[in-house]
Amino acid sequence: MKKKILISYCILLLWSCSIKAQDFHLSMYDAGPLFLNPALTGVVDANFRVHAQYRNQWRSVAFKPYNTALISLDAPKGKWGFGGQIINMRAGVGNYNVLQGLFSVSYAVPLDKNKNHNLSFGLQAGAMQKTIEAGLYTFNNQYNTSDGGYFDKNLASGETYNRQSYIREQVNAGILYFNGKQQARLNPFLGYSVFNLTNPKETFYGSDNKLPLRHYVHAGVRINVTELFYVLPKVLVMMQKNATEQLYSIDMGYFFKEQEFYVLAGLNYRSKDAAVFYIGARKNNYIAKIGYDANTSSLKDVSKTRGAFEISFTYTAKKSNKKDVRHCPRL
Repeated sequence: MKKKILISYCILLLWSCSIKAQDFHLSMYDAGPLFLNPALTGVVDANFRVHAQYRNQWRSVAFKPYNTALISLDAPKGKWGFGGQIINMRAGVGNYNVLQGLFSVSYAVPLDKNKNHNLSFGLQAGAMQKTIEAGLYTFNNQYNTSDGGYFDKNLASGETYNRQSYIREQVNAGILYFNGKQQARLNPFLGYSVFNLTNPKETFYGSDNKLPLRHYVHAGVRINVTELFYVLPKVLVMMQKNATEQLYSIDMGYFFKEQEFYVLAGLNYRSKDAAVFYIGARKNNYIAKIGYDANTSSLKDVSKTRGAFEISFTYTAKKSNKKDVRHCPRL
């Protein structure tokens, strides 16, 4: 049993070093709009929107799985949108933790008199704190070969930490085009967002290491097949320095008139990493989704294809004056 666990850890370590992009991420990425693009702040058919999301990853192979949790609040005010987001991400036996608190503002510009075509610009700023518990880690020179081999934390690790916690600024921006025309056959959208605009210095050792820009390009088109059924093919490309991640998706929704609710479903494929399935429902002001990542990378032999579990919940306070509605580029 111990040998199996050790082999699993070794494969997970080697895989995480070789994959093109395996940073903290969300598979249901556009369920949390402020996480995806600051330009989505306040772009909602409601007085305000509250969103919560949770992800648990690598429970099948890691002693301590990766956990991501976020909560956000945003609201439109005329052409402006205002909001905020708190996100916490934790991974590994050393309790590596990233906590972010961000404020967002956006400004939407209609491109035609009917306000069907729109551009939205967004800016996001706040702070992030990164922490570790160095005493929980073990290193090669702490390995004792006696009694079958074990790690002895009483031995010197040889590692010199400058700090175990630091706080840095976080500044992000984005732009979004969307067609919000009601009763249209097609509603396309295209967005671009960039994160870490100030290239903040991040290191626990005191070295000159800077966080590189992270770029998101996301696009899709809602196809209203009938008055009751739609499909939404979409794509997300994430780039950070030499790392690239691509996510191809298709969402579907069917509206039951008598019960007055949507049944939602979707399939995502994250290139060379995972296939993601989700189901959900929308009833009045509430949207709930649950998704699962089936691992398709080289780690699948150890993980048995088990990757991540993710849930999201959104509440929107509907507007009473429909003339002020700004159509959202997604459900």
